[in-house]
Formats: sequence, structure tokens, C-alpha cells
Amino acid sequence: MQKPGNYWHMLPEYNQARKVIWDAVNPKTGKRRIDEAFPESIRSATRKHDMQIELINGSIWQLLGSDNYNRYVGSPPRGVVFSEWSLANPMCWPYIMPILEENGGWAIWIYTMRGNNHGAQLLNFAMNQPDWFAQKLTAEDTPVFTREQLVRIKSELISIHGPEHGEALFMQEYYCSSEASVLGAIYAKQIAQARKDKRICNVPHASGIEVNTFWDLGMDDSTTIWFIQSIGREHRVIDYYEATGEGLPHYAKILKEKPYVYGEHFMPHDAAVRELGTGKSRRDTAEELGIRPVKIVKRAKDAQAVRNGIEAGRNIFSQCWFDEKKCAQGLSGLEGYHFEYDEENKKLKDTPAHTWHSHASDGWRTFAVGYQPRIIHKTVGAIMRENPIDGGWGG
Repeated sequence: MQKPGNYWHMLPEYNQARKVIWDAVNPKTGKRRIDEAFPESIRSATRKHDMQIELINGSIWQLLGSDNYNRYVGSPPRGVVFSEWSLANPMCWPYIMPILEENGGWAIWIYTMRGNNHGAQLLNFAMNQPDWFAQKLTAEDTPVFTREQLVRIKSELISIHGPEHGEALFMQEYYCSSEASVLGAIYAKQIAQARKDKRICNVPHASGIEVNTFWDLGMDDSTTIWFIQSIGREHRVIDYYEATGEGLPHYAKILKEKPYVYGEHFMPHDAAVRELGTGKSRRDTAEELGIRPVKIVKRAKDAQAVRNGIEAGRNIFSQCWFDEKKCAQGLSGLEGYHFEYDEENKKLKDTPAHTWHSHASDGWRTFAVGYQPRIIHKTVGAIMRENPIDGGWGG
């Protein structure tokens, strides 16, 4: 009301914003939460379809999803609230930050910890910055729950989810623990072990060694690329890149700008599908742009194949070293990747939840399933190389 402008309240997903905020009713008052926050007397218009409220001073407050952050152009915000930040795509902040910097704006993050991910990293950073305010409040720091309630809640969670998951959920939700892994987290143990072994550190690019790339191709959502140098049985994960809504020319430009000598580019099966309009596949387009050679990794045709790919992703972790800065977003994606939870039957499903974490994790599965070290076979008068991707042998 004091400073007219555009103000955003962002949840991890757009549909979630409508359910949790726009349509939500306060059980204590029986009133919609947005009506309590924005009474009719200070509104000039309400656009339900866009989840937008215009105030009588000209300010506009709008609910958005951080899953489509790069689509919100033309209406630069003056203030942004990131709700459930630890579940949101961390790339939305680098996109919005320069806009707020130019506008002299502000940002607020409200969230519960979900593992040792970008939410924990942001809190640690903010705690040591004089121009930031950061506060971590556990259930003991607030008057919401009594000690007796907390004892009962912990007992119930352990009874429903078992000792390990129940304890983790309790510490996460009520004590803001970043050490407790997300329920059903797929790579939590492997990442924890990598941190313990100090394999998440500074991993410099080794000149003279080819860099292979491993992709997950998105249409309307993110495309991700892992950059890996393999030396013997050791895999150095030196870089990671992710973007949304960009075509292959953009990624070709990114690859050319990096100081790497490339080996092969591993892409999932859909890169080989030919488009009806052009008759070309994305592999054809990529190779025309200089991304070559492209190796197609076979499709995971059912849930079991996906599980097998996940298991391969787990198994290869012990051979990997990750650059903690360049791969930070990719590691956050892997750490938050989790199996869906069946609320009705109170158990984990066999299928991973499709969230922003899926993109980095699908690219990782491309690496785990698709990459095989070159095997040289010496024969009389010829050298043969086994190619497990396309099948067969090449001279």
C-alpha cells in the first residue's frame, strides 16, 4: 500500500499456488485466506483466472509458480515472496534477482528444510550477511505446539513411517533439520556418502581429456546437461547446465562457450524421433549445430526399467567426484529426487515424483545407463570397439 508496484507470491508449482493460497480457507475463521489478507475495501479488481488482485493504490499482487519463472516478463516485481523455497527450482532466483536489484526491491523466503539442498545453503549464506535477515525457528522456539504434543506427534510419525523415515520427518518439519533426508529420497545416501568422502569439492577441468555430455531433453520444461570427464574408473563431474524454454541453438552456443574438448553427447531416445513437419530429429538438428557425435540411449519402457536406471545411478555414485560450485543446481536436483508418497495407503510408490528435480535426475540416468568405457579388442589386422548404445561393433 505504501509503495505501488507489482508484488509476487511464488510457490514451487503454479497449480499448487491456487490450491494452497488462492482457494484455501482458514479453518479457524472459515474465511478464504486471500480475503483475510486483502479485504474488498482495499481492492479495485480481482482476476480469478490469473490469481491476481489489484489494490486501490495501483499495486498488483499475484500468485505464481516458480516452475515457470522465465515466462513472467513485462511486469517486473518490486517484491517477491518465495514460499516453500526448498522445493522450488533454485534457478528462478538468479532470474529475478537482477530485476529486484534494479527496482530497489526485496525478497522473502519462507520454507521448511527438505534436506541439505539450496534451502540450507541459502540459510547458511544469509546468516553471515550483514544486509540480510535470517531466522531459524524450531517447534521449541514458537508457541504453536506443547511439549506433550511434540512427543505424541513424533510417536505417531514413527508408527506410520517407521523409525528412520518417521524420525527424519519429525526433525525436518518440527526442528528445521537440514540433515534429515526427504521422505523417499532416491539418492540421499549416495550424496551423503559423497560429502563424507569429500567427493563434493573443487573438481577442476583436466585439459587434454575429452568431456562427454549427458542430456535430458525438455519440450515445455527444462533441458539439462551434465559435463563429465572419465579417467579409468573415476568420473569427474565438472559442470552442469540447465535452462527452460530454449531451443537447441541455445545449448549449442553454451557448449561452444565452455573451454572443453568434447567427446560424445549422450541423449535420451526422444532425440531420435523425427518431427512430422521437418522430417528431422533433434539429433539431426544437434549435429548440424556442431553437437556431435550424438549417441542415443535406449528408452526406459516401463517402471521397472526406470527403477533399473535409478539403481544404475546409485551404483555409479561411488566412482564420481562433483564440482561443488558448478554442479550445485544439479546436486540439488538429485538430492530432492524422490518416490511419490501414497497418502491413502501410507507408503511410497514405485514411481518417482515429477518435479523440477526430475530433469537433473533424468540426465543423470542418461549417464548411468548410457555411458560405457571404450573396450578395445585387438584382433588380426583390425581393432574393434564395442558400442553398447547403438548396438553392434564398429571397426
